[in-house]
Amino acid sequence: MNKQAGFTLIELVAVLVILALLGAMAVPRFVDMQTEALTAAKNGTKNAVKSAHALYIAENKSLPSVTNLAAYVTADGGTSAVNTGVQVPIDGSNYVVETFTDTTCTTATGAPGDTVRCVGDITP
Repeated sequence: MNKQAGFTLIELVAVLVILALLGAMAVPRFVDMQTEALTAAKNGTKNAVKSAHALYIAENKSLPSVTNLAAYVTADGGTSAVNTGVQVPIDGSNYVVETFTDTTCTTATGAPGDTVRCVGDITP
């Protein structure tokens, strides 16, 4: 008796279809995860700058300049002071956490030496 072992073409096609369906469901989830991770990193960075602002005021009993605030955010030198706020790198791109010269967050800083009274949102 000549009995051959193996899979039929229909069985192989069925397995490929199932794998394709699983792949089609998984890819959008990974894309959403990247977006969520970037949003979380931006929110965390914005909050770190706000915390650095509060720490500077508590430790020095004065308001920081944009340059002082940038130095307080991290010790690794990744942040820098720009005219409108503190520039921070996130995943290879630079974002700016806006800083303001008034407590209502309406008048943006215009130079790294300006006094920061309010920290705003993060922008690309």
